[in-house]
Amino acid sequence: MKPVIKLLKEKNLVGKRLTMSYANYNIGELWRSFMPERKKIVNNLTKDLISLAVYPPGHFTNFKPANEFERWAAVEVADFDELPEGMEPFVLPGGLYAVFHYKGLNTDHTIFQYIIETWLPDSIYRLDNRPHFEVLGDSYKNNDPASEEDIWIPIRPKK
Repeated sequence: MKPVIKLLKEKNLVGKRLTMSYANYNIGELWRSFMPERKKIVNNLTKDLISLAVYPPGHFTNFKPANEFERWAAVEVADFDELPEGMEPFVLPGGLYAVFHYKGLNTDHTIFQYIIETWLPDSIYRLDNRPHFEVLGDSYKNNDPASEEDIWIPIRPKK
C-alpha cells in the first residue's frame, strides 16, 4: 500500500474528545456521544467526519498499549463563531501528510502497524509530532467490508 504525500493547510474542527489508550479503547463511546449532537454544528465545510488522535511526544517510540492519548470525533468548520454546547474547537495544524486510502471493515491495528513499522522506516520520511486522523467520507460505511476511508499520518523528511 503506497500513500499519496499531501501538504495540508490548517483546518478548524469542532467535536468531542475523550482520553483513552489502546488497552482501553473507548472510541465507540466517543462516537455514540458525538453523532446525535453533530447536527447542532451549523457551519460545516464538508459532510466528512474526522476521527483524530493527538498523541503525546514519544508515544510510538516507547509504545505500550496503556499509553494514553486524546481521540476526537469532529467535523471541519468555517470558523468557531457558533460553537454548540458540549462541543470543543480544535485547530488542526497544517503540514506534510502521508495519506493511505483504506478499504475494508473498520480500520484495525494491522494497517497502522504496517504504516509505522514497515512503510515509514523504508520511506524518506519520519513521523512528525502532529495529530493523526482518518477522513470518513461518503464511501465510509461503519462495519462494512466495502467501506473506504483515508488515513492521514503526519510526516517530515528524514535529515
